[in-house]
Amino acid sequence: MNSKMTDRFATIVFGLCAAIITAILVGLFSYIIFNGAKELNFDFLTTRSSAIGSGGGIRDQLFNSFYILFITMLITVPLGVGGGVYMAEYAPQNKVTDFIRTCIEVLSSLPSIVIGMFGLLMFVNLTGWGYTIIGGALALTVFNLPVMVRVTEDALRSVPKDQKEASLALGVTKWHTVKTVLIPGAIPSIITGAILASGRVFGEAAALLFTAGLTTPRLDFTNWSPFSDTSPLNIFRPAETLAVHIWNVNTQGIIPDAEAIANGASAVLVLSVLVFNLAARWLGSFIHKKLTSK
Repeated sequence: MNSKMTDRFATIVFGLCAAIITAILVGLFSYIIFNGAKELNFDFLTTRSSAIGSGGGIRDQLFNSFYILFITMLITVPLGVGGGVYMAEYAPQNKVTDFIRTCIEVLSSLPSIVIGMFGLLMFVNLTGWGYTIIGGALALTVFNLPVMVRVTEDALRSVPKDQKEASLALGVTKWHTVKTVLIPGAIPSIITGAILASGRVFGEAAALLFTAGLTTPRLDFTNWSPFSDTSPLNIFRPAETLAVHIWNVNTQGIIPDAEAIANGASAVLVLSVLVFNLAARWLGSFIHKKLTSK
């Protein structure tokens, strides 16, 4: 087989792999949307869920999902970016640093159920908080920190060394070089890492089963005091998220329209992740252009 035949064969194989992956994703996405689209309406999105009767919605679960996502990323992104900057630019190159990097990689591969059990021990039992939003957010922070650290470290290392060396040669301090040269150049990759981490948070169920709980108290959306028991902003209340609600309805629900509720909630979950990812990518591109003046 000559080189041209080999190249053509490789092109066909890679194209076939891409077509199979695309077909699987499109098929899965279409199946979820098709089954859940007929359940989507304004009432479904804005009414409380029902424990025994039909016709319930997903208002509280949808809000809980975005709220936990917001709190988790509020903690994860600064810590993850800071850890990645330290590992890439300030950590000494020795066996201790290599050991820390290995521990980060191992932590990133832990099953979510293990993180959930850790969260149950640390943020539910030892703190005495019980099932809370902040407990779930902290557990998911442990879940996502390794991803953000490694993504940030790799993104900073991918910035051309000539830019860094030119900045340092001009007498610019290391921190100012990191702030004005390395981080702006690494922003697209960091945003991508944040998107991946947030997608895991939004669709996570196992870890939240043990930390945020399976119930949501009756919420008053006119009460925005974070210290009130009925306030949606209270971080010390239990919160059933959309992913947990789908699992709960399918496995333990006794409502007559459990399948319809699960299908509609699944469609909302998929569409929310899609819209969030597209918006985050646009935001990352916008920030990159602003920082690099392109």
